[in-house]
Amino acid sequence: MNIVNPNKEIFKAYDIRGKYPNEINKDVAYTIGKAYGSKLLSKNKTKCIVGYDNRYSSLELSLALSLGILSTGVDVMSLGLVTTPMCLYAKEVLNIPSYIMVTASHNPKDDNGFKFSFDESGNVRGKEIEEFYNFTIKKEFREGIGNFKRYDIKNDYLKLFKRGINIGNRKIKVVIDLANGTTSCIARRMFEQFDLDLTIINEESDSTFPNHHPDPCVEENQFQLRDKVLELNADIGIGFDGDGDRLGVVDNLGNILKTDIYMAIISQFIITNNEDKRILYDVKCSNALKNEIVKWGGTPICYRTGASYTMSKVIDDNILFGGEYSGHIYFNDRIPVIGSGMYAALRLIEILSKTDKKLSEFVGSIDKYYSTEEIKIASPNDMKNKVIDEIKKYCVKMRFKIDDTDGVKIIRPNSWALIRVSNTGPNITARFEADSEDKLFSIKREFINLINYFNKK
Repeated sequence: MNIVNPNKEIFKAYDIRGKYPNEINKDVAYTIGKAYGSKLLSKNKTKCIVGYDNRYSSLELSLALSLGILSTGVDVMSLGLVTTPMCLYAKEVLNIPSYIMVTASHNPKDDNGFKFSFDESGNVRGKEIEEFYNFTIKKEFREGIGNFKRYDIKNDYLKLFKRGINIGNRKIKVVIDLANGTTSCIARRMFEQFDLDLTIINEESDSTFPNHHPDPCVEENQFQLRDKVLELNADIGIGFDGDGDRLGVVDNLGNILKTDIYMAIISQFIITNNEDKRILYDVKCSNALKNEIVKWGGTPICYRTGASYTMSKVIDDNILFGGEYSGHIYFNDRIPVIGSGMYAALRLIEILSKTDKKLSEFVGSIDKYYSTEEIKIASPNDMKNKVIDEIKKYCVKMRFKIDDTDGVKIIRPNSWALIRVSNTGPNITARFEADSEDKLFSIKREFINLINYFNKK
């Protein structure tokens, strides 16, 4: 393998990610491994954990990455095929804060990449990614001979869930959709630990994702799950993404629930059963979630988008529950914060098992809002931040109420518009919500026109 200069474009806001083999291949993985090991040694870290998902390129990349790390003198503890939350839990079990996971999460089958941490500060993100790129291309790598060991985290992971979930007396009929992703390595054993009426679809590990794309937060990817829930008259359907750190939910009537509605249901029980009543959510989430938190006596905390940011905020501020619109959920009340889609699913199943209420009844008690999906508008990387700045100036001039936690969120009594820079590509992203379809159409038209105006200047 050769040391190469990785393409700067694969160094994203929250991870490293690109097309295999043109942007990410074994030479790139080897180089990143050497840079990663050298960076660890500069922080006085001498051990790390490596895991990989079920993509066809992941084993090759994992081996090349590990060789690069070992060549610096850093020891590698290999987990083999695991979900990202399993890799995160291994940090707790093995008391090794440094990990690197080979995965492209819910991206297309030909993508791959790396999620990683250097130390106890958590997932590398933002400016740290840029600094790591600069460190990598300097090629000032350490030399040494590290030790390679294997560890099977599966039994530890199963035991964690067993003590972190308390299923009630009502037997819940559950359908889970593994989307042929990495959760296939553990899901059946995990869910069969509990007294459930369980059906699993798309269970076979297949990185071509033959049935649908492994992103449960896109509605069309939930249609097969919805149909199975209705066919079996199930109480709930749960879909998982490619590396197991996100979920999507279908209720007993076949309604596909957004993550913020899932969070609104969970928040009720977190708030009523704990003295600490803070709930964290990102700027994309519906007012319905905020309203529900306040209704139950909680304290809503709106924060920036990004799984790495959300996870770190939950940990650093010791918040019991948090999540973001994209499907990442973080529990911090019974188990360590690992962001597991399967654990999030079982917490909702636990609630249903202790009540006679249907999931649709919980959903029906939550305020109804109308919203768009996230809309992407092409904007060059060297232009998109300028567009956001211009929109912010315009809103200040017009005396609009804004929240600039992440981009610009224009807040009106019965609607809002969120406009922000995409952290994963040359786009501006926008999302809109209102308490009626007419107001939604109006605010969407107003600010899409504004984005297009500044985007062309």
